[in-house]
Amino acid sequence: MITIEQLKEVKERVEQLHHYLNIEAKQVQYEEEQLRTQAPGFWDDQKRAEAQMKLVKGLEKWIKSYAAVKSSCDELDLAFEYYKEELVTEAEVDELYHRTAAAIEDLELKNMLRREEDVMDAVLKINAGAGGTEAQDWAQMLMRMYMRWAESNGYKCVVSNMLDGDDAGIKTCTLEITGEFAYGYLKSENGVHRLVRVSPYNAQGKRMTSFASVFVTPLVDDSIEVNIEQARISWDTFRSSGAGGQNVNKVESGVRLRYQYKDPYTGEEEEILIENTETRDQPKNKENALRLLRSMLYDKELQHRMQEQAKVEAGKKKIEWGSQIRSYVFDDRRVKDHRTNYQTSDVTGVMDGKIDAFIKAYLMEFGAEEN
Repeated sequence: MITIEQLKEVKERVEQLHHYLNIEAKQVQYEEEQLRTQAPGFWDDQKRAEAQMKLVKGLEKWIKSYAAVKSSCDELDLAFEYYKEELVTEAEVDELYHRTAAAIEDLELKNMLRREEDVMDAVLKINAGAGGTEAQDWAQMLMRMYMRWAESNGYKCVVSNMLDGDDAGIKTCTLEITGEFAYGYLKSENGVHRLVRVSPYNAQGKRMTSFASVFVTPLVDDSIEVNIEQARISWDTFRSSGAGGQNVNKVESGVRLRYQYKDPYTGEEEEILIENTETRDQPKNKENALRLLRSMLYDKELQHRMQEQAKVEAGKKKIEWGSQIRSYVFDDRRVKDHRTNYQTSDVTGVMDGKIDAFIKAYLMEFGAEEN
């Protein structure tokens, strides 16, 4: 049975959410923005109208989410009193407490995702690092982990590009993960991931260390203005490899986009290379590649706008020993995040996509300073 102190803590957290979310101001803004959607000729400018509807729905979601948490808290408060009169059981009160606490925690995490890009879809790229076949197998294991995470959280996950390893695993892959706050949650995965295990690819059965890097950027939509200089784009086409029938092997449906990017702030130049083999339709793959380019350019602009360029560059370490953000030690049954010191012994669960606890620990420690 929960204690009066636990009930008091729940009520205080709900009150704090009311303050942090500024619910009353959101309610006033929601009513004002809703009125704008009823103006004559509102849909004449469809792009502007869609942006307005997105704003209204966003405000409505915050208001309804808080209302649900407040309602659950009030119900718990009442159930606590009813228990004294033997109108409800101890198990019913405890179940309601755990449900309310989980709803509060979920809203607290979302409150930390207030930056413009946090609500967006995500592009997640995995590259195998030092370690040969073992590292390529590790990269594929990470790909599976993120795909399982996306599936369990109701996100859509599409493999937009993948390059198989020499003997096993993958050298690189790009995943597009679609769903609200996908980027906000997955940005915590940005960095080098280290695996320690007895390798099945080592004849002596030795313990080996392998690395793979994960880079996460927001996937922008048409409502975000991004300047792409067409003169800086060049295209190559190639035959897609892997399973898929005769068409994949015989038709040059794969596309390779090269963009000569010049940093408008520093003047530095670099070539951005994007490959897309998502479909058998070359024009569609070109469209997808351009969308990924827009996402990368948007991410670069965000880095400058938020004056985080130095921090971002510091995070782009070589994929090798000493630069990892998280270690997965299979023999010791331990996965540890070196930024938050959060760890778990449920290695199997983590590799099956149960990484929410790591994401939560990161957001609780670093989310506030990012906003």
